[in-house]
Amino acid sequence: MDPQKLAELRRKYADAQVFDAQTEKFQQIAKALVGDNPGGARPKPYSGISTLLDAPIQEGLADLDIALIGVPMDLAVTNRPGARLGPRAVRDVERIGPYNHASNTMPHSLARFADVGDVPFRSRYSLDDSIADIASYYRDVVAAGVLPLSVGGDHSVTYPILQALGAKEPVGLVHIDAHCDTAGIYEGSKFSHGGPFRAAVLDGVLDPERTIQIGIRGASEIIWEFSYESGMTVLHIEDVTRMGIEAVVAQARAVVGDGPVYLSVDVDGFDPAFAPGTGTPEVGGLTPREGLSLLQGLDGLNWVGADVVEVAPMYDPTSNTAQLGAQLLFEELCLLAKAVS
Repeated sequence: MDPQKLAELRRKYADAQVFDAQTEKFQQIAKALVGDNPGGARPKPYSGISTLLDAPIQEGLADLDIALIGVPMDLAVTNRPGARLGPRAVRDVERIGPYNHASNTMPHSLARFADVGDVPFRSRYSLDDSIADIASYYRDVVAAGVLPLSVGGDHSVTYPILQALGAKEPVGLVHIDAHCDTAGIYEGSKFSHGGPFRAAVLDGVLDPERTIQIGIRGASEIIWEFSYESGMTVLHIEDVTRMGIEAVVAQARAVVGDGPVYLSVDVDGFDPAFAPGTGTPEVGGLTPREGLSLLQGLDGLNWVGADVVEVAPMYDPTSNTAQLGAQLLFEELCLLAKAVS
């Protein structure tokens, strides 16, 4: 090693504190993290009260740009239950963020956000009441001018969220999933986690021609006719493999255009090797690297909200699914923070 280079490195770094950066880029990042105290310690990730993405806790929506919201309801599952525990599992994940090197984003320097708790439900037994409770809660979020960033819960929770967000103007949708979730009435029930997007289109709150569904696969293709008939763009997992993520991103951006758009990510869009903790796993899905790259490519769209759903931690002995859910949530937070900045 060059002795002069070694001497210079020793001069700069031998006594430097953990956040004592030398270059302008890392000085800016460190200042945003710890202010003017380079020896300042960040909160211990294993102590204190767990919140979504370690966000501050706040009661109510005052002075927020983005509200992180738990939606612990899974009364609409068709296979394995347990997604009601998804928000709690994602809150328990440590060390996500606060800086995203891929998009050079530090959300807390761009937007005011907090974990505002969970949607209150009047009954743990009534699906119809729960759907109505979610819609009512999110109407208040919209009225406050706050963007919702949510953790489900099964995928039926996205329907009442869209009812609130699309009440004045139908929104577009980027939807990552193994399933199109555009099925009809199932065993006498109007609502299920297999049909939120059909219901949203028929309510006039979701624009199907500005909707793209990515990663579709499995044995349920026969019940997704509505996606095609309504004009949704459906990319099966083999399409994603053939096209590559860059081309998928380009098509997603073209489909949703400049109008208001919502982002919904079901963790079963990912291969169960990476996300086994979900109610309806399907072999052959996205890798986390593909999913994160896809979300990072959607920067700059007119985002009105986002969610991560179907984390069911009891089927995951490693916590991988909750880890993935939290990282996806952070990518979504980065997108929303840039949208409001």
